[in-house]
Amino acid sequence: MSHLSQLPETPKPEPRWPALVGLLAIGGIFLALPEPLTPGPNWLLLALIVPLGIAAVVTHRIGRHDVNHAIGIALSVIVTAGLAWSLGALIAGLPSHREPATALLRSAVAIWVSNTIVFASWYWRLDAGGPHQRDLRGKHVEGAFLFPQMMAHMDRHWSPGFVDYLHLAFNTSTAFSPTDVAPLTRWAKMMMMAQSLISLGSIVILAARAVNVL
Repeated sequence: MSHLSQLPETPKPEPRWPALVGLLAIGGIFLALPEPLTPGPNWLLLALIVPLGIAAVVTHRIGRHDVNHAIGIALSVIVTAGLAWSLGALIAGLPSHREPATALLRSAVAIWVSNTIVFASWYWRLDAGGPHQRDLRGKHVEGAFLFPQMMAHMDRHWSPGFVDYLHLAFNTSTAFSPTDVAPLTRWAKMMMMAQSLISLGSIVILAARAVNVL
């Protein structure tokens, strides 16, 4: 009995449902956007996310992690393209005053929220090889981001989950800079810069324009 008690505890695999809920939330946000601000019908993004999300769940459960990773990258590319389209359409429509001020405010907030979730998805998908590779290692000691838990050694099996990357993305969108989590690699720094620029465009520029015409 004493020998069994000394066996190392096996860390539990990271749940995937928070990332899927985040992507579905982006599809729901695009449903609420005016169609001129979406690539095609406003239901198109959700119609792409749902079947790919189901495929991601199935491939994860049957152990096809290579296919699961490819589907996850495809999902992130799709929502990123939708976000870029919407932001470009919103900025392009500013000089012509095509959208009422209240619609501009709602659209700017929707794009800001989508921006946060999209980049959280990218960070979660790419950091340290992705969630499956982090599960295999069991302990997160190195990656593209330096989390406080990596230095505090509070939990020998600690590994970041989607909520940790969502917190990172939220802080990047609000502070336009790193807060408690520092980027360590060039790709992480470039992605955080891109996220900050999109956040700046959707909130500072667009919201200010909408307030001026209220």
